[in-house]
Amino acid sequence: MTLTQQLKDRADSSAATKSAEDSDTLSNSVRVVEAAGIINNALKVGDTAPDFELPDAAGNQVRLSELLKAGPVVIAFYRGAWCPYCNLELKALQEKLPEFRDAGAALIAISPQTPDESLSTEEKHNLEFPVLSDGELTAINGFGLLHPVDDRTKAFYEKSGYDLMKSNGATGWQLPLPATYVIKQDGTIAFAFVNADYKLRAEPADVIEVVKGL
Repeated sequence: MTLTQQLKDRADSSAATKSAEDSDTLSNSVRVVEAAGIINNALKVGDTAPDFELPDAAGNQVRLSELLKAGPVVIAFYRGAWCPYCNLELKALQEKLPEFRDAGAALIAISPQTPDESLSTEEKHNLEFPVLSDGELTAINGFGLLHPVDDRTKAFYEKSGYDLMKSNGATGWQLPLPATYVIKQDGTIAFAFVNADYKLRAEPADVIEVVKGL
């Protein structure tokens, strides 16, 4: 099953179990991000990716420019392990990891989560690619993806047990737009998938085809 279908099934299942008020709150969260025009700030194909250095789950520093010396880099920005759509994406990327490697690309995932939370994510899903912690929002801001969580959505998350202050530390109630980028070795962005709707993600097979075409 494609990731796109898995995400749709999850969204349909979620909608069927939530109250009308909660469903509208989540729909409104997407509308708020769309209305803010944040997606217009996100880096696009042809832009140069900013360099960054972030810790992985084990505390090792990973620098984009160093990874690019070996080949193209695929970056998946995700919101956190508390987000079921992010978990589906990370699992789908892990399943396709051999194909990414065969195509010559390195794969990394980035979220605002603390290193401890990233380690839990890595272990939970048996991820074999680096999960980086952007606690200072360096890369997230650099790619133009940061947005605040609106008050109505914050109240829903708190009611649902999603403590972003715990998972994200000092960054608190700010999140990245979920996004997938393919960075060429010269630092140019060859592929960009950014959407205000957190339920939508790039299909890994499509990203692999981009890498193969570089």
